Amino acid sequence: MLDINTIAEFSRNNCVTICAFLVPANLIATTSTMILAALHRPLSQVSQSVAVAGFFAAIMILHVYTWFAIGIVAIPTYILLWLAITCLFTNLGAFLFQRRYIRTYFLIGDR
Repeated sequence: MLDINTIAEFSRNNCVTICAFLVPANLIATTSTMILAALHRPLSQVSQSVAVAGFFAAIMILHVYTWFAIGIVAIPTYILLWLAITCLFTNLGAFLFQRRYIRTYFLIGDR
């Protein structure tokens, strides 16, 4: 059975390792999404990149909330939370931009 307390303890005990992976992973995945959207790649490719980046951002948010749950409120927790939320909104914006671009320039049947 899945024990949330054990997972939260693992997250807090391995914080440096988890953050050392998640921070660059968030930045690389979000940058990848922005590049794919800027190059007007197919929506399926942008969607896959958004899913991967969203997964990394969600994991970081959950990791930060494990610290908030035990009462650790410090500047690094807010910075990591800000980074994750910024990555989520950037990916959402890139996805919506790409979807609107495809709808505007490639759907001729609506005219």
